[in-house]
This record gives sequence, structure tokens and C-alpha cells, in this order.
Amino acid sequence: MWNLFGNKPLLSDDDRQFQIECYRWLLTHFGGDDFYKEAKLVLPTAEFSPTQVKSQDAAAIETFMQVKKHAGLAEWPCQLQAQEEDPNLLVAPTVALKNVEENPLGAFSGNDNKEVIISYNPIIVLDPTQMVATFAHELSHYLTSTAPEPPPGGWGNWEFATDICATFLGFGIFSANATFNFSQYTGVDSPGWQVMGGGYLSEAEHAHAFAIFLRLKEISPETAFKHCDTSIKSYLKIALAELDKHSIIDELREVEYMPRGA
Repeated sequence: MWNLFGNKPLLSDDDRQFQIECYRWLLTHFGGDDFYKEAKLVLPTAEFSPTQVKSQDAAAIETFMQVKKHAGLAEWPCQLQAQEEDPNLLVAPTVALKNVEENPLGAFSGNDNKEVIISYNPIIVLDPTQMVATFAHELSHYLTSTAPEPPPGGWGNWEFATDICATFLGFGIFSANATFNFSQYTGVDSPGWQVMGGGYLSEAEHAHAFAIFLRLKEISPETAFKHCDTSIKSYLKIALAELDKHSIIDELREVEYMPRGA
């Protein structure tokens, strides 16, 4: 396998090549003007945020509609459903560690009437970054389910390719920042810690996929840096430096878009 760098690369050769092939797959089937002219880098700013809402349910619905719009899927029909809440894992009024997700953060499915359903764990409403990342991932499932061929390596790699697709659609900051979230919570009589993460890629893998997006779209990394967690920013700088040492971005730009039905 190729090794273009003097230092140990951010990703293994196999993982890096998988990302490159995923971008080829995405650009082939979902690229063209939709990617190069329409896709935007979505930022955690007021410009991309939902309007004021009065309830958690309303926040989820409004955020979902915003994510659909920025993903270019506003007209794609689907239902949004809340899952049942996770059971309370606290067994005594004492310090507790919560690190078990009883339900997935999100899920994509269809029913007998061929209607698309995206469900979400209500816990994500408490974390706007995780909520956007989850909706972007599930909508990426929806988009890539229409591809005429499987992702690189087959449908067994669909979840990994879907994470990359969420970045491809402009949600790289949210996907990367939501990879791992370790926070303190306080109940009436039970302070503790909660671990929550989403997606299937590591922080380094998310940063590398995001770096490809930034270079393909010719977006200044400074636009993203100020919104990235410290670890993501560090990985992103390494990934950008690595990409700039070879011609893969130029090669990806030459991928021929094959619109559906062509």
C-alpha cells in the first residue's frame, strides 16, 4: 500500500483508501452541481439553526426540517417519529455512571406502504449537536439507499459510508463533534456522568472525511476550526496537511457524475 508521509499517517492505508472510494461512490451518484454548487458547510450558528421553539418535540421537528433542507432533501417524503424513552438506569440516590444506550440514537426504516420512517431517541434533543448529527446520518441513509450500487466493500459497510455521506452533505462539524460526548449531569439527588456518542467512525476518521470535503469544496479550514472541538481541530489539521501532499483531491474532482435515471 502507498505511504506518502514521513510520519505515521492519521489513518491506516485501508481506512484512508475506503474513504477515498466512498467519495468516488458519492460523487458518482450524488455529485455534480448538487455537491459542488449547492452543498454548504453547515455551521452551528443562528443562520443554520431552527427558530425559537416551545417544546422538545417542536425542537426535534424544526431541527429535522432544517437538516433536510440543508441536505438538499427538503422534498423527500418521510415521517419523523420519537422512540420510547430509555429506562432510568439509576438504582440508588448516589453517584452513577450512565454509559449504556438502551435505544439507538436514530434509525432509518420503511413500512409495508413503502413509507420512509426516521426515528430518534428523545435523549438527543438535550444535545443540539448530537441531534443534528443523528438526523444527518439517518437522512444520509435515505439518500444512499437510492444508489444503484452498494458502497465500497458492499452493504456491510453501509453505516460507515453513511457517516461519510453526512459529511459529504455538509454536516462534518456536527458529525465529528458528536463522535464522543462526556458530560456531567445533576439530578435531584444523583450527580453523575453521562457518556454519549454517535456514528460509526472515530474522531480521526471523521476529521479525515471532513478534510476531503473542505478541499473539494475549496472552503477555508479557518471557517471550520473555530467550531470544532479541540481534538477534532488537531486531527483536521493533520488530515489537511496529508491531503495537500498528493493529488487525490484533483483525482476526485475528475469523477464523472452519473445522475439517477441517466
